[in-house]
Amino acid sequence: MESLKAVNSILRYRNRNNLVNLLSRAFIDFEVFDEGYDMATGFPISLANAVIYAPIADYDQIRSLSEEDEQRILEAITEIWPYREGDNAITGIIYRLDPESLRDSPDNSEDILHKLDSLQSIMIAVSTGGPRINEVNAEYKEAFLSLTGDLEQWGIQNSIPYSDLWDWYGKWSSGDLPTYRSRREYIRGLVEPLEARLRDGLKSHQPKVFQEPTGWSRVDRNLGEVRTRLESATTEEQFQAVGLLSREALISLAQTVFDPNQHPSHDNVEVSKTDAKRMLDRYLAVEVDGKSNSIIRKHAKASLDLANALQHKRTATFRDAALCAEATTSVVNIIAILSGIRDP
Repeated sequence: MESLKAVNSILRYRNRNNLVNLLSRAFIDFEVFDEGYDMATGFPISLANAVIYAPIADYDQIRSLSEEDEQRILEAITEIWPYREGDNAITGIIYRLDPESLRDSPDNSEDILHKLDSLQSIMIAVSTGGPRINEVNAEYKEAFLSLTGDLEQWGIQNSIPYSDLWDWYGKWSSGDLPTYRSRREYIRGLVEPLEARLRDGLKSHQPKVFQEPTGWSRVDRNLGEVRTRLESATTEEQFQAVGLLSREALISLAQTVFDPNQHPSHDNVEVSKTDAKRMLDRYLAVEVDGKSNSIIRKHAKASLDLANALQHKRTATFRDAALCAEATTSVVNIIAILSGIRDP
């Protein structure tokens, strides 16, 4: 991954300071998604996406940029990196969470939820005959600021509009919330969506095992394209395309690890270079042989069978495509572990 310093220099010159601030902690990489040859010249060509890795605090805002802002960023990127590795044209942008920011962030989800609950309790108490505002306002304001900072760390905006209990007093005493019940319901209406957003955000920000690239460049590119197509797929044909791309990922994986000399066949049948299942079956039979490894072989083969079955399903849905992508990723990670490239 590389810094976006040069891109930000262009954006700053063009008075796009809002984008400069947003991208100041992000990084960029590139993923090739289509390769071929120029029919006129015979030279190899390929198309690539720019992948922007954003930290937790900026991720939601970056991936919600308008089409106009995204176009300005893409223009700046193509001016700095017009081509990569020969004739690789950059045609689009993908946004991903920076895994390094996950490692550096504390897992304070329980603490955040506790602060939310405390704020809710104080707001209800002072507006339903409980303590006087002056008795608890300092505690409330401190908790409010602390909560806001914690939420910003996870890229979530504090949607409670009252940083001071006197502001809350102005709301409930205006006549809009005449009963204790109406005040409780109003507060729950503020807190519940924030709680749900917080839980969803924290869940999506949990680091996943082995999401980093394997180092097998073609396999990594294939998997990247599988994820990209799955994110944008909406039709049956597009879901089927995820299956076809998953097949290509497994073929690339099999071609990478399979060696006919090290993984011979008992029936002496020559394996086709596109027969991923047969190549991986032979690989597993040799690399994890023996009764003690039978469960490992079964799990790997089950994931492979699931991926193969879903690749050819003609009535494909999102669930089919997502399962196929997950099964394919599982096979890649299993083989990567067995090959030793995931060792610390």
